[in-house]
Formats: sequence, structure tokens, C-alpha cells
Amino acid sequence: MTKHELRYAANPVDARKYGTEELRKEFLVEAVFVQDEIRLTYSMYDRYIIGGVMPVSKDLTLETIPYLKSENFLDRRELGIVNVGGKGKVTVDGKEYELNKKEALYVGQGSKEVVFSNIGEGQPLFYINSAPAHKSFPTKKVGADEAEVVQLGDEKYANKRVLNKLIVNSIVETCQLQMGLTELLQGNVWNTMPAHTHSRRMEAYFYFDLEEGQTISHFMGEPQHTRHIFMENNQAVLSPEWSIHSGSGTSSYSFIWGMAGENLDYGDMDVCAPNELR
Repeated sequence: MTKHELRYAANPVDARKYGTEELRKEFLVEAVFVQDEIRLTYSMYDRYIIGGVMPVSKDLTLETIPYLKSENFLDRRELGIVNVGGKGKVTVDGKEYELNKKEALYVGQGSKEVVFSNIGEGQPLFYINSAPAHKSFPTKKVGADEAEVVQLGDEKYANKRVLNKLIVNSIVETCQLQMGLTELLQGNVWNTMPAHTHSRRMEAYFYFDLEEGQTISHFMGEPQHTRHIFMENNQAVLSPEWSIHSGSGTSSYSFIWGMAGENLDYGDMDVCAPNELR
């Protein structure tokens, strides 16, 4: 069963006036995983789609949705999948790929059938991102040992973290989709600080592995007009190209970042010094 919703893009000047309820309605995706469902949010930011797949008692097939106006979901799109739960299986046009926790699968444009399965080794939770694609590249699994790993941050600033590049152009050929996974080390709580924007790419964050009863304050907005959204485990947030995307938790956590836009240059960003934020 596939459920879907549409999110329109917001003008940054208008967003300055949003209260708590409006911010959460426009940018926060609360129910990413629902038992035996595929949940999708179609965003007008670079026509990016984020979603969750939770097969419990049956296989779940990725179906097209009305906004795409295509026979198959991937007729004009590419797809990134990261498993954040127990071991599961994804079958793409008859070929099976088993994914452990924190492993990824890139599925190229033109693939006809994508099926998500629970194989009985824990509950798989497949977090998915999709972007428009103009060319077909091969479907490819990225195991934990194939990620491009970068050590970032400093305990002095409570932001020591490990960045795992999964679906990036140095590992997988893609049209515009990029995805990775960042893990905060124990006792560190800040992500993406110093904060930045990138005017040629939007981004989406998905927070997971957050201790029960804890919270993350996700910071967004223009650097001189910031806002915050309190988030729980297994929730996602959309980040427009004009917005920073940073957060701090009341305990350690992990998050998946996904991007689409005009280029594949990971370093294309405008950094904002911490003491310049407002």
C-alpha cells in the first residue's frame, strides 16, 4: 500500500513569518515508517521525493503516484535506498539485493519493478529518496565497507562525527541524487556546524538511532533569520536551497542526508560562521 502527499515550495521571506505549526506542516515529515505501507512525500524542491518502506507481513512494491504521470515510478527518476533497520531485501526487476543496517542501494532510471521484503532477520526499515533523472545508470549496492568515510568535527565543539558517503559520484554514477549517512560519536550532539547553505541544491535530513524519550532541535531558515523544529526518532525534514540545515540533540544519533539539484559537487556550499547566525 502506497500513501503520498505533496509539499509546495516556500518563499524564504514568507517563511520568516511562520509559527511552530506552519513550520512543522511545511517542512517536517513525521510518519516516515508505517507497518506494511510505503509512505512518500513529493516536494516541489527539485521535485525530490522522500519516503519510508516498512514491510512487516508482506512484500511492498513501489508504485507510481499521480504527481509523476508515468506508468512506472522510475520511468523518469532515480532512487536511493538506505536500510536503517534489520536485514531486508530489495528486488529490482527480478534481481535480489540484501541490505544490512546502514547499507545502501542505488536504482537507476528506467527500472520497472522495485519490491521491498522482510526476510525475518529483524525488522527492515527502508528510507528512500528519489530525484528526476535524464539518463539510466546501473543499479548498484553500496555495502558498509564501500562507503567513502570522512572524520569530521571535534569533541571540543561537541560535533565529532563520522560521515559515510554512500550514493555519491565518487562511488556510484547518478544523474543528480546524492545520499550519505552521518553518525555522531557518543557525547557529541551537533551536526553540520558550522552551518551552510548551497543555493544550487536542496537537501533532506532523516534522523534515526535517537534514544527513546530524547529529541533533536533541527535548525533551518536563512542564516540571518533562523528557525527551529523539534524532532523525534525516525522523522525527516525538508531543507530548501536557501536554508541552513543543522541540528543538536539531547543525546547522540545518526542522520541520512539526501540532495538533488544543479550539480554533484559535494563541496559546493556557503559556510556560515557560528557567531554570524541570527
